[in-house]
Amino acid sequence: MQTLPHRGGNHRLRLPALNARYRVANKGSRQPKFTVGWREWIALPELGVPAIKAKVDTGARSSAIHAEQVELYEESGLSMVRFNLGPNPGWPDHNLTCKAPLHDRRPVKDSGGKVEERYFIKTHVLVGLHIWTVELSLTGRDTMKFRMLLGREAVRRRALVDPGHSFLTRTPPKKLVAGHRDKPDPC
Repeated sequence: MQTLPHRGGNHRLRLPALNARYRVANKGSRQPKFTVGWREWIALPELGVPAIKAKVDTGARSSAIHAEQVELYEESGLSMVRFNLGPNPGWPDHNLTCKAPLHDRRPVKDSGGKVEERYFIKTHVLVGLHIWTVELSLTGRDTMKFRMLLGREAVRRRALVDPGHSFLTRTPPKKLVAGHRDKPDPC
């Protein structure tokens, strides 16, 4: 079982699904960079998301995830945020409620040039065999094709992006898509 430092204090986050074959991708480390496609299947273990299809977008500075019913609250003296990651069109029963410590709140300019105030969280992202911490903004992406956007700050000095290929690090999870070829992806 592998443990990683947890942002909530001195204790360590235990990720039972991870073992020695996963590598912590440190920013600026001397380990060779790995290659990702312009879209990838990734996991967010701290949020309980086993797989979500993300667009890797070097044109976007920050990363974002689709969030509905965002609620700010306090738990043990920490500012927390609770949100829903769904439902996805075609999968109305696939709705996941997540919570995480609030990292920041700041204005972000969207692709249309409109500025909006967004909540930010920090969480671990698992891309293929590599795991590291990313900052995610919570926003409504229901009109977008991808529920998650992995921006250039998340992959900077960690991964090389091959815009001519997709899904270089992981195949779609069989249990999420097996028998559902006619339906859109669940996340």
